[in-house]
Amino acid sequence: MSGSLRIALTPAGPRIFRPADLPVARLLRGRDAAEVAEMLPRLFNLCGAAQGEAARLALGIETDDNPGNATRREVLRDHLAKLFIAWPRLLGLAPQPLPQNWAEGGRRLSRAIWGHAEMPGDLRRWLGWDEGVAPVLSAIAETFSKGEAEAALPALSDPFTVRAEDNSPAARVADHPLMQEAEARFGRGPFWRALGRAVDLQAAIEDVFGAESPAPGRATAPAARGTYAIEVALQDGRLTDLTRITPTDHLLVPGGVLERSLATLPAAKARLAPLVVDILDPCVPWEVADA
Repeated sequence: MSGSLRIALTPAGPRIFRPADLPVARLLRGRDAAEVAEMLPRLFNLCGAAQGEAARLALGIETDDNPGNATRREVLRDHLAKLFIAWPRLLGLAPQPLPQNWAEGGRRLSRAIWGHAEMPGDLRRWLGWDEGVAPVLSAIAETFSKGEAEAALPALSDPFTVRAEDNSPAARVADHPLMQEAEARFGRGPFWRALGRAVDLQAAIEDVFGAESPAPGRATAPAARGTYAIEVALQDGRLTDLTRITPTDHLLVPGGVLERSLATLPAAKARLAPLVVDILDPCVPWEVADA
């Protein structure tokens, strides 16, 4: 996409003005596979490692290094930036520096998130701690009641099809016991989604995120905002077509997570719309305005 996403809150509900899509296929058509793989991630400011990895896999380009490591670092960085900097600032809390040596992952980073090296078994008790990211997540939990800014949609079923499904890091880890406890208590609102970034961050600490190819010319890659899907067609080694589907495509679809979340945000809490949108995290510049 190019341009900015504009969101207007009206008495009749949210109105979402989606920016125009960047004509990626037209820009890259006719170029050889190696050039496409190099250029595609440079066209976008966010999730470049994940998109580059998916592009190389879809194009059949082998690499000697482990691209999943770059995707993992990207996921760690983006999740940490939300938990330590962006959300505290939006909540009126003091932003915190990112943990030292965060890119190394490991038990030290787990301790910086949870306050100890293991994930908590008791969510209610953990939210009362003054360690790790518990204070910022506790503030989010206290800001929204169950049912507010909530969007309970089916999980992503086909990354190559854009429909009203939940393509988010929280949905990716929805089966985790901590997430199930959060859903039962708070619903699938801002707290559940914010906690999902922390749980997904832990998953990235414990495992390398890597792209997968379900079929020749197709690849998916996990990223900080959800799953990217890329499909390519080549003729004589040159690109003839490219389809790129992003987490933001699923987020912005009519009846999708963004629309439903804002539709269930009470008018008395309209001032919190920027926090809601930042937690949902579209991968384009955005603004929230009154109608």
